[in-house]
Amino acid sequence: MSAIPACPQCAMENTYPDGDNYVCADCGHEWPMVEAAPADASADAVVKDANGNVLSDGDSVVLIKDLKVKGSSITLKVGTKVKSIRLVGGDHEVDCKMDAGNFMLKACYLRKA
Repeated sequence: MSAIPACPQCAMENTYPDGDNYVCADCGHEWPMVEAAPADASADAVVKDANGNVLSDGDSVVLIKDLKVKGSSITLKVGTKVKSIRLVGGDHEVDCKMDAGNFMLKACYLRKA
């Protein structure tokens, strides 16, 4: 049995190496010889504010835009200072506590204080 794997698309074993890829002679599908290691999003994620400064847990930030809170009549005003932020994964990277409540904010609407 050869060390060359079968094609993942058509499952035929008529495959050959070509540079850094394997190629299937039957269907023409190409795939890399070395599988890419899944990146750990939390280890490599660098959260930057609107000015490009790197944010970290415990930083103080300032809102650069009025933000309407979805499902509420509350508006977070520009210039509001938020102390002791916490970075989390996902679409909204910053978790914070303000007088109006607890919020998850996107870093693109913040600048480091």
